[in-house]
Order: sequence, then C-alpha cells, then structure tokens
Amino acid sequence: MSTMLASDLPLPRIGRGKVRDIYAVGDDRVLLLATDRISAFDVVMAETIPMKGAVLTRISAFWFNELEGIVPHHMISVDVDHIIGEVPALKDHRASLAGRAMLCKRTTVFPIECVIRGYLSGSAWKEYAAHGTLAGEELAPNLVESRKLQPAIFSPATKAETGHDENITIARMREIVGDEVAYTLESMTRAVYALGEKLSRDHGIIIADTKFEFGRDADGRIILIDEVMTPDSSRFWAVDTYTPGRPQPSFDKQPLRDYLDAERRAGRWNGEAPPPPLPASVVDATSLRYLEAYRRITGAELEF
Repeated sequence: MSTMLASDLPLPRIGRGKVRDIYAVGDDRVLLLATDRISAFDVVMAETIPMKGAVLTRISAFWFNELEGIVPHHMISVDVDHIIGEVPALKDHRASLAGRAMLCKRTTVFPIECVIRGYLSGSAWKEYAAHGTLAGEELAPNLVESRKLQPAIFSPATKAETGHDENITIARMREIVGDEVAYTLESMTRAVYALGEKLSRDHGIIIADTKFEFGRDADGRIILIDEVMTPDSSRFWAVDTYTPGRPQPSFDKQPLRDYLDAERRAGRWNGEAPPPPLPASVVDATSLRYLEAYRRITGAELEF
C-alpha cells in the first residue's frame, strides 16, 4: 500500500482536515478518506506515516461494528467493492480507496467535541495542577497525574478549525446546543466510552481519554460520526506498564512528539510551520506504533 499525502477523487471535495479529505456523494452521503498525513503540536508534517490512514479507518470501522445496537452511527461501508458499487465514478480509483475510505451518512454536525476523560492527563492534568479545576470546575484535591477518574469526567470542548479546541463547561455546552441535545450527547459519549474502555482493557490497552463527534441525520436522529477511539482521537496506554503519578508512554505519535521536543530544546525548531524534516527512523517508529495499536485493539493484523 503506497502512502498518501493528499487525495484527488472525481467527487466534490467539501472538506480537508489535518488527516481526512471529505467528499460529497450526492446530497445524503459523504466519503471520508483518511490520508497518511500526521500533525503534532498543531503543525502538519511534510512526511507521511505509512499505513496510518488505514489504521484510523479500520479501527473506526471496528468500533462502529462493535457499537451496533448501542448507539447509531454514520458508517455505511469500508468495503471497497461496496463503495465503488455505490459510487461508480470511483471505479478507476480503487488503489486510493483500499483500506482508507469510509462511505457514511451525511449529517449536520454539532459544533462540540465530546471529550471524556477516564484518567487525569494531558491538558486536564495541566489545568488541575495549576488550579485544581477542569474547565473551571473544581475537582477533588490531592489527585496525581494519570490517576483513574471514577466516574469518568465528561469534558466538552468547542471545535477549532485551527489550533487547540477550547474546554468549556457543560453549562456552556447547554447554551450552545440546548439542554436536550446536551443530555443526549453526554449519554451517548458515556455509553461509547464504557464499551471501548472495557474491550480495550481486555486487549491490554487503557483508553485514558478520547473525543467523539456527533451529528443529526436526515431523519433527525443524533448519531456518532467521524472517527472513533483511534490513536489520533484518544490517549492509549499499555495496561502492563501503567503507573499513576507520572506521564505514561502512549500508543500513538509519541516517537514524533519526542523527536520534535528534542528539536525544540536544541533550538533547531521554533514550534511553528514549517516543521523540521523527519528522519526515516522516526517515520518508521511512528508507523509501527499505529499498527501495534490496531493489533491490540482488534486482536488482528491489518489486512485489506
């Protein structure tokens, strides 16, 4: 499978994120194509990470299948034959679609990132360490970094086109989307995370925190969309090395972050675009992290 920096399909492209290119398929469906682009510290790298797009698409598909009957979702198919059958204009683009494309229902997306934190880490730990709060709301005293939170904390954020999302209170979320929608989004977030946290732990991975997106479909239903519990949208830790009271090594782009941190400390990068070139060793190590996350989560090797 060749790597992909950007796609060029004979469909109207309606969006391009840091990783995914989004195409319209008529009025009621979209095609999500996960490229092998990677970003860190809000900067997109010039290099691609082999197999990354396929890992993101296939882990999401795994979870959508596991969630059948628990929450409704937008996935129609990741099978390339099915997709080409539904969209004949793509028949000459099989190689671009294989492993990385997902045909989905089109929705009106809620402007909220539904973040749920099972462990105190990342930006949540930084705020807590400084102020004893999360999104301005007080947490229990004397918590340590990476501590398990019981129950998990629902911590919504506003969606940012560029830069970091901004944590908001649940009260602010209600102001944005209304009480009924806010209640539904939190309930669905907790249901998805509960299933994912249990199944992942059985496979040796802790999902420390993750974020979901939801939209309203043509029938008015609120459904789960975008990616689900992938290394890009979640913080994955190994069960067998988890030790509260310190940062945990993660199954995602950690080799990339470590390299960029070293470049900044050495004064060779200022943290802005353009990023420094990535050595092949960093690219390879990052690709292996993504593939290992897929193997652990699904219990299978990545095949398509």
